[in-house]
This record gives sequence, C-alpha cells and structure tokens, in this order.
Amino acid sequence: MSRLGTVLALIGITLTVSACGYNTIPTLQEQAKARWSDVQNQYQRRADLIPNLVATVQGYAAQEKSVLTAVVEARAKATQITLNASDLTDPDKLKAFQDAQAQLTGALGRLLAVSENYPDLKSNANFLALQSQLEGTENRIAVARRDYIDAVRAYNTALRTFPTVVWAKTAFSGEKPMAEFTANEGADKPPTVKF
Repeated sequence: MSRLGTVLALIGITLTVSACGYNTIPTLQEQAKARWSDVQNQYQRRADLIPNLVATVQGYAAQEKSVLTAVVEARAKATQITLNASDLTDPDKLKAFQDAQAQLTGALGRLLAVSENYPDLKSNANFLALQSQLEGTENRIAVARRDYIDAVRAYNTALRTFPTVVWAKTAFSGEKPMAEFTANEGADKPPTVKF
C-alpha cells in the first residue's frame, strides 16, 4: 500500500505542478522574444529598401544632397544599434534602438517630402513601387511593435500575478521584466499638412 501511495502522491504532485503555471513564464518569455524578432525583421526590411529609394531619388534630385546624406547617415546609425533578446530587459538599450529608428523615420519623411518637388520622380514607376513597399513596411513595423508590446505585457504581468509570481520569485528569480516601446517624442501631436 505504501508503494501505491507514493505513486499516487507523485502523480498528484506532477499534476499540481503542471497546472500551477510553472511553464507560463518561459513560454511567455519565448513568445516575447519571437515577437522581438519580428520587429527586427521589419526594421531590416526597411533598411534594405532605403538604398534603392535613395538611388532612385538621386537620379532626379541631385541638388537635394543634404537630405539624401541625412537618410544614408540615419540608416547607418539605425543598423549599427542592435538589440538582441537578452537586452530586452534594459530600457536604456531599447530607448537607444528606438531613438535611432525614429531618426531614420524622420529622415525618410523628409526624403519623401523632397519628392513632391519633382513631378517626374513622383510618376517614376521605380519610385512609386519603392514608396509603396516602404509604406507597407512601416505598417508591418507598427503591427510587429504592437504584437511585441502585447507579448511583453503578458510576460511582465505573469511575473507579478498569482500563481506565476511564486515561480517568478523562486525558480525564475533571475528573470526581469522586459522593456516596452514608448511613444516617440512629439507623437501626441498631429503632423502638419501644407497645401
């Protein structure tokens, strides 16, 4: 009878541990890391499109050299700052990454504004295709960031709520909350439209 009691006790403990949320923390952490990979993938897609866009505009707007230089420099800076999954708990590193990407976004906005001065460029099929791809990529970046924020929120919540907080304080005591994206400075103001 004692052997049967031991087996039943082990089965009971196993069922209790498996249902108590032990796997929740690593599962949510891996989901957040996967979402971060999606964010990086979309930023890389944008970085890959920029040289083609710049080259296309260069053919039409040679006198806009300062804008083209700013885009190239912002792209170089944005691609130099890398943030891997192990850095996601450091808000300062995430902010540096986000700031570099925001600078690139601003430079691209100025580049697209320059195109308004060149009717031939605006009707160029290559430029229109690149502009469309860039706009689609910006939308993909927004979706990937939203998904990352949701995954981080779920992970950070699991670190602070019962029953997973028990595991967070014991078995996963070294795990820290992940940093979230914050709104860029000036994002609360609508863009100025000039006609």
